[in-house]
Amino acid sequence: MTVNTYIDHTLLKPDATLEQIEKLIAEAKKYEFASVCVNPTWVKTAADLLKDSSVKVCTVIGFPLGATTSSVKAFETRDAISMV
Repeated sequence: MTVNTYIDHTLLKPDATLEQIEKLIAEAKKYEFASVCVNPTWVKTAADLLKDSSVKVCTVIGFPLGATTSSVKAFETRDAISMV
């Protein structure tokens, strides 16, 4: 068993840049992490950069406080799924 395959490599800063996302993804590929977790705005970019990799894309819904309605969370979920 290798621990790295259980790690979600995460960058959820609201001001994350493309360069930071690319670095996150490169690290996840290098160390063969389970996934990268990014804000919904970066899901498509992450999916595109990881298309030939075993690393999965993970995102957050209702982040950071979960203080949105269920209908808003449902929309965010559908929107994120449509990007991959």
